[in-house]
Amino acid sequence: MQSIQAIIEESPHRHNHIYHVLDAADFPMSLIPNLQHALELPRLRTQNRRSKSMRYIRGRVAEVSFIITRSDLLAPVKEQVDGLMPYLQDVLRDALGKSGQNVRLGNVRCVSAKRSWWTKQVKEEIYGRGGAGWMVGKVNVGKSALFEATFPKGRGRGVSMELKTRLDSENAAAANAAHLGDGINDALTEAQSVSEMYRPPPEAYQESEIDALDDEAFLNEDEARLLPPAQPETAYPRMPLISSLPGTTASPIRVPFGQGKGELIDLPGVERNTLEHHVLAEHRSDLVLTSRVTPEQHVIKPGQSLLLGGLIRITPKTEDLIMMMYPFLPPSLTPHVTSTEKAVAIQSGFFPETQEPYAGTVPSIATPTAKTSITSAGSFALSTDVTKKRAGPVTAVAAGKQKAHDLPYIVYATDILLSGLGWVEVVAQVRRGAFGDAGKVPEVEVWSPEGKYVGQRKCMNGWLLGGPRQGPVRERRTRGRMSIDFQRRKAGGAGGRPG
Repeated sequence: MQSIQAIIEESPHRHNHIYHVLDAADFPMSLIPNLQHALELPRLRTQNRRSKSMRYIRGRVAEVSFIITRSDLLAPVKEQVDGLMPYLQDVLRDALGKSGQNVRLGNVRCVSAKRSWWTKQVKEEIYGRGGAGWMVGKVNVGKSALFEATFPKGRGRGVSMELKTRLDSENAAAANAAHLGDGINDALTEAQSVSEMYRPPPEAYQESEIDALDDEAFLNEDEARLLPPAQPETAYPRMPLISSLPGTTASPIRVPFGQGKGELIDLPGVERNTLEHHVLAEHRSDLVLTSRVTPEQHVIKPGQSLLLGGLIRITPKTEDLIMMMYPFLPPSLTPHVTSTEKAVAIQSGFFPETQEPYAGTVPSIATPTAKTSITSAGSFALSTDVTKKRAGPVTAVAAGKQKAHDLPYIVYATDILLSGLGWVEVVAQVRRGAFGDAGKVPEVEVWSPEGKYVGQRKCMNGWLLGGPRQGPVRERRTRGRMSIDFQRRKAGGAGGRPG
């Protein structure tokens, strides 16, 4: 974070906007804590009506916006994701801690570069603000993909079709090289040579007097060491490489737009604690969640546990209670329901009581070192009351019309987060007053390598949003009923007398 702070301090623009990029797969675990304090940025705008909308620090303006990427992992339809915005703001406010309780959070966007959800609006905001836009976030949160989807292309000087075709082919070749993990330096060297060959005339960088007043330059050649020089401005510039490999963006990438109006800067990702080093090499490529998952419902009975790829174990702590779990995880973390004793043997490699090695057929993607470092990551309470949403037609206005607090049962739920992978929705239904104490709720215990990489958030009800698709009402099977003729024969004839 100190290096990122030093890079931002070397900004040649008076107006700076930091886009804090978060990943929807494990939201909000990809949040960088105390970002304002670490980068010496002004505080977020509070709910006080006299709160200033713009603050200056050292003669410059620095604002912060939160962008949640890969929102297509949350729900199948854009309207459903838009309906999740109040929930996402509440979760983000809880993650910000005490400083976020009185924050407006009107600067939160939930976008999808894959499906172009809200990318056009973000693109227009970037172009309208001008100045410097900084993409800040952890590794593999989708900054480069967001950069390409929101960069205002075609706003500068026109380019020939020959140059555009050549740049597109070189972008494809560079992307293939990044996917294979080789030839990245060659692609960057070639990009510099192409930029020098097609450098636009100097008048393309001249700013108008109004832009010069709004965005004065503070660039000093002696200080421009951490921040590399900006590439020549073109209508369709070379975009950052998009790759699932961490560390693809090794240095800041500056791409100007709007004939000197501003530039968008992609910064290297901050280190992110993931389970990659605890997974066998042949399964690491399948750890990235690339598309929305429609999970299966797994029923966990007393004495059982849910095992995820042989690496993560979720065990209910509340006795005599049936739980349902829905893993929204990549395919490498295959769910498996088994007894807790056998789950411990699969996860650690040997049975805890007899110390005999496990020789079963259930696969595990954990490395031998990871099996020896399995530790409890803590107990997590199912603290979210989802009775009204889970009750179905019982509480519907057009059906049962029952109040959720009048039902004889309560449905508790929570989301267990796995860093960089996804989440598991845990649901349990208990009889009202079964625990005696009103504040006591069911709990689960999670076991992971080194007791890390696990988090928790309020339940999003992802199963209700993106569960199995139900067919039309006309195609659904109806409940079988006895015919009238059968009832008459059973009663003894048409008049009910024995025949």
